[in-house]
Amino acid sequence: MPPAGVSLRIAALAAGAALCACNPLAPSGGAGSGGLPSAQLDSQIAAAVGDPSTCVLVADAATGKELYRYGEHFNCDRELPACDAATPMNAHEALKLAGAPGGRMASCNTLPDGSRTVGWAEGKVQSTTRNLIYSAVMEGQRALPGHEINARLYDAFQKAGL
Repeated sequence: MPPAGVSLRIAALAAGAALCACNPLAPSGGAGSGGLPSAQLDSQIAAAVGDPSTCVLVADAATGKELYRYGEHFNCDRELPACDAATPMNAHEALKLAGAPGGRMASCNTLPDGSRTVGWAEGKVQSTTRNLIYSAVMEGQRALPGHEINARLYDAFQKAGL
């Protein structure tokens, strides 16, 4: 039987490994970016639509595998009104709509008094080197409408070298 200190260290390492396994995508700028220029994407997206409530996901169009995330997990996982459907959705679910012709752009109130809104944008990344799609959502008092998010991300992706 190993000494008590060794058992505690093994338990701590196992717990740490389990926590890491729960995060399939590394935070922005980290490993798991699928060969995308994470630092450039972080910088350009922050300048274009950066906000504490913003989530942008970039995925491989053929497989749907998420390659890059801008924003906190909470913002990407949060269920918000879809604006053009009866049921709420999150950014991961909205990514499935990115392949629609012309993409998807939607905006609506998240509170009845109109003091907070949500903007959605999904579509194809205009890349000459990769077949990529994206999903973006922003919610709050100053959330941009979906059409504006789409226009700004188009420029941000270009400037980041996609």
